[in-house]
Amino acid sequence: MKFLFDSDTWQEIYGSIRKNKIRTVITIIGVLWGIFLLVVLLGAARGMENGFNKIFGNFATNSVFVWTQSTDTPFKGFQKGRRFSLNNNDIDVLKSEYAKEIKLLAPRNQTTNLIIHNFKSGDFRVSGDYPVLDQIQKKKLIYGRFLNERDILSYAKVAVISEDMYKQLFDKDEIPIGEYIKINAINYKVIGVYEPSNTIDFDGDTAYIPFTTYRKVYNTANQIDWMMITANEGTDIEQMERDILLTLKNLHKVHPEDQRAFGSANLGKEIGKVTGFLTGMQFLTWFVGIATLIAGVFAIGNILLITVKERTKEIGIRRALGATPKSIRQQIILESVFLTTIAGMLGIVFGSLILFFIDAAASNNEDIPLINPTVNIPIILIAFVTLIILGTLIGLIPAHMATVVKPIEALREE
Repeated sequence: MKFLFDSDTWQEIYGSIRKNKIRTVITIIGVLWGIFLLVVLLGAARGMENGFNKIFGNFATNSVFVWTQSTDTPFKGFQKGRRFSLNNNDIDVLKSEYAKEIKLLAPRNQTTNLIIHNFKSGDFRVSGDYPVLDQIQKKKLIYGRFLNERDILSYAKVAVISEDMYKQLFDKDEIPIGEYIKINAINYKVIGVYEPSNTIDFDGDTAYIPFTTYRKVYNTANQIDWMMITANEGTDIEQMERDILLTLKNLHKVHPEDQRAFGSANLGKEIGKVTGFLTGMQFLTWFVGIATLIAGVFAIGNILLITVKERTKEIGIRRALGATPKSIRQQIILESVFLTTIAGMLGIVFGSLILFFIDAAASNNEDIPLINPTVNIPIILIAFVTLIILGTLIGLIPAHMATVVKPIEALREE
């Protein structure tokens, strides 16, 4: 390691670089571009992943949504185009037959009504729900609480409203908890206010009231508009969706091949598509980045080979004056490692600056689906160390070429 601190060694490296400034700069840019691309692409991929996670937020991503439409195939005496509804019996059957697969099941009823508070009013969605909804689609409460089992059992006339509804119906700084709003000419006590979701949200501005209260007030009997089902971990969500639809078709006397009778959405399937895209993008990022790094390192090897060729006479003189093959080899390798290290550091710095500017731009523009585009420090260190190792290995080739130069032949070079 003594040669690392030898001023003569560094002076020779400096002299070699200064003689070939343009060539050296081009070489550094080649390596710099490789690690720069790796940092920026990995950061962008992480930013997209963070944006994707934010979109789904606290929503249970292994969920299936089911609703009814109209039949497109005659079956068991029923004509094409028949309309029907889900009911409480469907819920009981599904919970019984798929007890191992289903973790949460939320039947839902929804409508739109004029909601009034004092002299202020607005048309909003009203949803009859069970407390389990808050486990599937988590609400961040500003005031109060969400629905509970006591509300369900007592047919309580209570409501949880959104922040936008609160701003439209209440005066500024007015505390809404305990106040009453009128829905369909019936007074409901406000028990909670939730923030609007900036993630995936199927409801928007909705007043949530107990499912039992909704059924009694709107006289829906056993009718259910739609249901949200969350699967247990390890369950094949796509197979569960197919099985549930087949069971419901059997319960409602719908042809097994009828594709229109039930509507469904599989959140897990859609997430899988995006996850697959992100995985592919990360693979492509690593491939492009590493390939560019290797190309840059080979460029350094080529430059050093040319440098050795140009310095043949100089190397011959040094050999004649007593320089050992080891010292010449160390100098060439050190020059390779030095150029690689400088290029790698600059690439990391410039890549980090670009990610900083991307993050700043994305923070001010919701249309850019990137959130906190960063790269883990261990990954950067691994890439940097790998770059240095490659620089060392590629430097062995010109170093070997320099050591096989015979002093007499070198001195004859013109």
